[in-house]
Amino acid sequence: MSPFRWDVLLVGLVLAVPVLALGVRGDLSTEEMVTRLPWCLAAGWAVVALLRFASAPRTPERAPRPAGRAHLAPPASVDADEEPAPTD
Repeated sequence: MSPFRWDVLLVGLVLAVPVLALGVRGDLSTEEMVTRLPWCLAAGWAVVALLRFASAPRTPERAPRPAGRAHLAPPASVDADEEPAPTD
């Protein structure tokens, strides 16, 4: 997943609003503000990755397949234990 997707940039911008507000208010210098903005982008990427992982549907587990024909069971109509019925 690219860190420059529109959803990552949007979440990063939302997370950067408090940093930008602190910079405008004068609590952070320009250097401090610019240093913290990439962390907002990284946090946005992490949030989007977590949401995509959590919202992805689970794939059902598949039953194991037999390796070859040697594992096929004999037909159910043939019983080796029963004696054949007399045909008089």
